[in-house]
Amino acid sequence: MRWRRSIRWINALLITSALVGCRSAKPVSYLGDAQLQHYKDKTTAIEYPNVDQPTAEEVVNTLRPHTVRDRQQDEIWEMTLMQAVHLAVQNNKLIRTRTNGQTLLQSPQNAPSVYDTAIRETGYLFGNRGVEAALADYDATFTSAMIFGSNQNYANSRAFPNLVNTSNTQGFTSSLAKTFATGGTVALNNNWNYAGTNSLNQQFPSNYTSLAQLQFVQPLWAGAGVEYNRTAGPARAGLGGVTGVSQGVAISRINTDISIADFENSIVAMVKDVEDLYWELYLSYRQLAADNANRDSSLRTWREVKAKMDVGATGGKASDEAQAREAYFLSRANVENAWGNILSTENALRKQLGLPVNDGKIIRPADNPLEGEYVMQWESALVDGLTRRLELRKQKWQIKSLQLQVKAAENVTNPQLNLISGYQLNGFGNNLLGTTTGDNVTTDGFNSAYGSMVRADQTGWNVGVQFAMPLGFRAARAQLHNLELQLVKARAALSAQELDISHELAESIQKIDLAYMTSRTYLDQKIASERRVQAVQAEYEAGVSGATLDLVLRALASNAAAEIAYYTSLVNYNKAITELHSRRGTLLENDGIHLSEGEWNAYAQQSAVQKAWARSHASPAPHLRTEPAEYASPVPYQKSDLFPSGNHSLMAPAPTESSSYSNSPTLSDGISSGLDDVPEPAAGDINE
Repeated sequence: MRWRRSIRWINALLITSALVGCRSAKPVSYLGDAQLQHYKDKTTAIEYPNVDQPTAEEVVNTLRPHTVRDRQQDEIWEMTLMQAVHLAVQNNKLIRTRTNGQTLLQSPQNAPSVYDTAIRETGYLFGNRGVEAALADYDATFTSAMIFGSNQNYANSRAFPNLVNTSNTQGFTSSLAKTFATGGTVALNNNWNYAGTNSLNQQFPSNYTSLAQLQFVQPLWAGAGVEYNRTAGPARAGLGGVTGVSQGVAISRINTDISIADFENSIVAMVKDVEDLYWELYLSYRQLAADNANRDSSLRTWREVKAKMDVGATGGKASDEAQAREAYFLSRANVENAWGNILSTENALRKQLGLPVNDGKIIRPADNPLEGEYVMQWESALVDGLTRRLELRKQKWQIKSLQLQVKAAENVTNPQLNLISGYQLNGFGNNLLGTTTGDNVTTDGFNSAYGSMVRADQTGWNVGVQFAMPLGFRAARAQLHNLELQLVKARAALSAQELDISHELAESIQKIDLAYMTSRTYLDQKIASERRVQAVQAEYEAGVSGATLDLVLRALASNAAAEIAYYTSLVNYNKAITELHSRRGTLLENDGIHLSEGEWNAYAQQSAVQKAWARSHASPAPHLRTEPAEYASPVPYQKSDLFPSGNHSLMAPAPTESSSYSNSPTLSDGISSGLDDVPEPAAGDINE
């Protein structure tokens, strides 16, 4: 019975709580009369950011796009290939390629740009730090604090039953600390503390204590050395699993070089697309010319047949007139499609060059494609591909980064052994500062805490070692093993990339040879087709038996197709040459494009000149060495194992073969560095 009574009480409590929860909100009354407004029944809605940015001039000043039905007599812009390439490099801050159009619209932050290297250089987050952020680990750090306090508590004393202990405190601390490239840290500390109390057992009711301390800690085993710290960065307690051994200045510099390679690779892709579009536009004009000629011939034939039909002459049958009419309209449709192809390709080229949709001009290629044979030596192409390809340069930077990280990871598999040392001056006094040392209490004179510290008769020092090691080094060895595996994979990837590049070069050379041969064959076909048209038309006009209008129309269509096929093969031949330059890694050099850092401002240039003079007056230091060892070169690393018994002259950069491309002068030709005429600064002029 008791458990039933308990169940009844529980049910009653549950019902009561349910009634309380279902109760409506308490009515609220407001003063005055108002209409119900600003009712919101949703928390999320589409909104637009208030970003005021001027629209690009290329968009504001553009005219209506060209169309097939609205062909105005616009000015013809005879554009050379070099003009197109240089316009693309000049106008595109965000690198455009034919494959990243959607990326630029949907994910512009992932699109390559001229800003990427600078963004990478100024990175500050772990895993994406630039050189400046990595160097910031060695900046001196100053900290300071000033704290005031007061405390009162009851003294539990029979001698003084009503005494309340009162103490007032003031504290000032300051510290200047710096980390060295060797991993050591030095800190200069200065502390001042004030204590005032009503305690009866103290010699001075108020006193100042001071501390001037110099501390130095230097790792002797794990984490020691310039090579380790420039690779991994200074040790961070508790962050080893996050930072690893890749936060040093050397790794940050390598990451910047990788970013430069990515940027240069995007430029190569953009230039290749520009050249391909340029030749495709050339082909579109050639196709239009062939279709125009076919249309004019078809129109002339139709008029002749119709005239014969109107007078009832021989060769003027209604079926012949209908066939001629059909052939004319078919050729006319081909002309319209060719015009549409020109406008579409010209618009794509304009987009690639960063030009407006319509500026009152229509682009027409001024250069003709190369028709002569382009001979490429296989050994020269292979050497160039294996020394100049950006993908290999990037992968070699990855390997160098992993090599440095492996050495750093080997360092941390050792125990931590740190040298700890310190020296300090202590001070004590009734006052912080004082003109005299006498305090009327002691013989030593503690009237001034600062004065007692300057006397240096209260000193302290410490020196020793600190040892720590995880038993087994499981995490450190796992890190080392992981980096070693990554290095093995990176080397295997480099070998695979070199193999792929050799196949790409072979494929490009095969394409060039095939395109050249087919262009010669299509040229012969074009000549034969022209002779066929002349012969068939002559036979048809002479009334030779079997010479029908159908043969004439077929010959005209075949002639147009042969001409288009010839120029298509010629364009494919030149595009194959461009592809070979791209796969050799010589495309930018062939187009006169050289990447370099932007011009420095006047202050930076002045500082660079001052440092150059300082280095010029420096004395040689034969006993110093660079750690880690130098791992970069201003020129590509030459392959010496390609042709052991072959011609070693191929190791030098191969000369540019004759082609239709005009070699533009480099940006540095004829430009003085400006340092030859800089006078040496007078004494005292250099401001550090």
